[in-house]
Amino acid sequence: MEQPARWGLARVHGRSMAPVLSPGDRLLVDYRRRPRPGDVVAARFADGTLAVKRVDSERTTRSGGRGWWLVSDNPEEGVDSRHRGPVADEDVLGVVRVRVWPRPRRLSRRVTQPG
Repeated sequence: MEQPARWGLARVHGRSMAPVLSPGDRLLVDYRRRPRPGDVVAARFADGTLAVKRVDSERTTRSGGRGWWLVSDNPEEGVDSRHRGPVADEDVLGVVRVRVWPRPRRLSRRVTQPG
């Protein structure tokens, strides 16, 4: 059986992750890395929308499965788990490791504070 690709590229649309990410940024995504709180991830919402968001915490989905609460760094832009609820574990596609364009840099984990 063939293993799925480990790495892939994603492109940012919108300003929901500003100031960390901007529209047009190209990202290197690790599809085999498990998410942890503070990681930036590529995910698919239940309606099929693809998004780049930050993991806030692990949560149970409406169906009782394992899921993740995903948030925007810029909460005034975009849609996240505050609007759509937890994202199922299998719909968190991978962890963003590096912004490769336009200014290459590694993304740091930022753990959100409970509150």
